[in-house]
Amino acid sequence: MEIDTPSAPMAEQDARAWMKALKDYTKPSLPRSLFELGLTATLFIACWVLMWLSLGVSYWLCLLLTLPAGGLLVRLFLIQHDCGHGSFFHKKSVNDLVGRILGVVTLTPYELWRHKHALHHAGSGNLESRGIGDIETLTVREYQGKSFMGRLRYWLYRHPVVLFGIGPAYIFLVQHRLPISIMRRGWKPWISAMTTNVVIALIVTAMMWLVGVSSFLLVQLPVTLLAATAGVWLFYVQHQFEDTHWAEGKDWNRHEAALHGSSHYELPAVLRWFTANIGIHHIHHLNARIPFYRLGRVLRDHPELAGQSRLTIRESLRCVPLALWCEDEQKLVSFAEARRRRPNRATA
Repeated sequence: MEIDTPSAPMAEQDARAWMKALKDYTKPSLPRSLFELGLTATLFIACWVLMWLSLGVSYWLCLLLTLPAGGLLVRLFLIQHDCGHGSFFHKKSVNDLVGRILGVVTLTPYELWRHKHALHHAGSGNLESRGIGDIETLTVREYQGKSFMGRLRYWLYRHPVVLFGIGPAYIFLVQHRLPISIMRRGWKPWISAMTTNVVIALIVTAMMWLVGVSSFLLVQLPVTLLAATAGVWLFYVQHQFEDTHWAEGKDWNRHEAALHGSSHYELPAVLRWFTANIGIHHIHHLNARIPFYRLGRVLRDHPELAGQSRLTIRESLRCVPLALWCEDEQKLVSFAEARRRRPNRATA
């Protein structure tokens, strides 16, 4: 495929030009989309049944099967994610239908999530557009300007136990059931959430009747919690790395934020499959209409993009302490680093 692409060093390249260069990758393939959806759904159902059958053998075996089942649930969520961007099928009606069905399985109301995620894409990296569809991030000055209780609340929110343990369970089991945070945006988010809740309740009731209450919970809860934690972790490392990009006002540019504020989370092949290439997140933010199964091809055709904001698994673990945006150094820093800057506080 011959495409005119920028040739300047990555730090100087026009991100808008890259966005235009990637348009040829945005056409979904109906056979490929149906295959990916059918394969993932079939494997997920098979894993769930095997987990249920293994309860009569050993619960440790059941928990072991949670790993592929949870990974497949993440993959189903990411197919729903592509439907929300209108990138999985040509027709919006088909994307919406599949997205709504998957939203029941992933415990994520489709229209509600799509709206919040669109706001995330529209304002990613913009300090003036924080708060919806992203992980709360304060600047060093904002954090240091808060009261003791304000700093404690934010510290607790960013603690790994909360962020990757309690938080994911709360989001998928509680927050998605009641969209209170965006209640001022009208009745549509409530219709989406309540309709999804009703269908979930009917399916859960039927499954409990078929396999028993305890058996259903012993299988489904570990799968849901693992998938929720993995999903939050992926979302975290896609934007919360040291050299990410934040700006405000006239200094913010959507295309620059997409290229420099989203990571390329380089995962082993098996994890790339389970996570539907979402680790190639900088490309996804440059053009969200690219189906997940074409993101790898983008890197093969344009290897110069592979090194942009690249994170390995080991490097991603060092992102966990990063919690505050340092305006002076233009990077994310830890609470410990912020404390060392306390003598310079102007708002304390």
